Amino acid sequence: MMNWSLAVPELVLACCGMAILLFGALMKRRETFHLASMLTIGAFLITAMLVIAGPHGLAYHGQFVADSFSGFVKLLVLAGSAFAVVASLDYNEHENLRRFEFPVLILFATVGMMLMASAVNLMTLYVGLELQSLSIYVLAAFARDQLRSSEAGLKYFVLGALASGLLLYGISLIYGFTGSMQFDQLARVLADPARVSPGLIVGIVFLVAGLAFKVSAVPFHMWTPDVYEGAPTPVTLLMGTSPKVAAMALLVRAMATPFGHLLGQWQQLIVLVSIASMLLGALAAIGQRNIKRLMAYSSIGHMGYVLIGLAAGTPAGIRGVLLYLVTYVFMSAGTFACILAMRRRGVMLEQIADLGGLGRRDPVLAMWLTVFMFSMAGIPPFSGFWAKYFIFTAAVQSGLWALAVIGVLTSVIGAYYYIRIIKVMYFDEPQEAFDPRPPSLSLLAAGSGLFTTLFFVFPAPFVGAAETAAKVLFG
Repeated sequence: MMNWSLAVPELVLACCGMAILLFGALMKRRETFHLASMLTIGAFLITAMLVIAGPHGLAYHGQFVADSFSGFVKLLVLAGSAFAVVASLDYNEHENLRRFEFPVLILFATVGMMLMASAVNLMTLYVGLELQSLSIYVLAAFARDQLRSSEAGLKYFVLGALASGLLLYGISLIYGFTGSMQFDQLARVLADPARVSPGLIVGIVFLVAGLAFKVSAVPFHMWTPDVYEGAPTPVTLLMGTSPKVAAMALLVRAMATPFGHLLGQWQQLIVLVSIASMLLGALAAIGQRNIKRLMAYSSIGHMGYVLIGLAAGTPAGIRGVLLYLVTYVFMSAGTFACILAMRRRGVMLEQIADLGGLGRRDPVLAMWLTVFMFSMAGIPPFSGFWAKYFIFTAAVQSGLWALAVIGVLTSVIGAYYYIRIIKVMYFDEPQEAFDPRPPSLSLLAAGSGLFTTLFFVFPAPFVGAAETAAKVLFG
């Protein structure tokens, strides 16, 4: 019974997904999209309550764990997925994508992400990752009548298949040199330095490479700008939130639990990936004119900052990782809500120049976008500043001074292109007004904006929850 009780949130969400899928198939009406979306959001709320109320422990012969860390990540994943469904309500209506399969695919991707959060076995890790990935491959190409959406789906699929191959090769090497796939057994085996072989280190490198692809860290970032630009914007919102959270949580658990004794072996690899991601994210975004491509390079930079906490290898570093992911989900969701509001005469706009004079045409939308840009730049008192504060503090405490300094410098460089968007909104020549915003986008932008602005007033619950979650990984 312990197996069932610990996995109830995932089982309930999967059953809800199958029920909504059957409902949509039997109804055979295009109007089922909105109802399926509402049912999906309801399923997310029920699952979130089950996660909060659920017990902790190991299940399925030690392949699945429910603990404070997995619970924290699952709630964040559910929030990001719900934001994506809300953002799709108006967009899919205008773009003629009113198909009930859309929210169902998001739901099944979320099941995979929740499984990733609870994975304590290398095969469970892979199964959850593939369930999430296969659903998002389809979502990226969902606008099948648009060439760039089909191209985005194909690129993501081909490169994702390559990353899966690297991941599986790494898993096979780790299993071959240790004889186990269980995280706890690997930790016990690798506590003996004599058991650490060069082949095992190569396996860990391949494992990190496969997971780095999922968080779009350099040098596995090449898919990100094209897929972000080509995919339907609500799908881009999804890819920029929940999958990043789940993959980063998986990377953190995989490195901290079974390979925690080998910090000296893999720390330098994470440091190099972090530095490369921060530099590319800060420099490559400067010349972008398409706001979705700019957000793609921005996400690469932000994942570089998150990896600083992992490189620290301490409970404080993991706490910083979790807090950064919380603030990033709300900043990213709010920014994409503002991007989705960039519609003129029924046509979606994506150029930064289209925001010209927005401060005079639509001061509320301009205000929220300003909040998100300041927060992503790390300007106080917004949540992005506090996220970077916790990350950089953990790096300094671990002696990673050079990494912290590079993080601060790249933040200053990155602030240029965030502030440039604010300059366009308030100082450039006004363009024609955007179409009226639907209530769903206004609610998403306002909710994310208030969280981002007022985070400094009530950080204690989030800091406390992140600290509790981080300590789980260190016993």
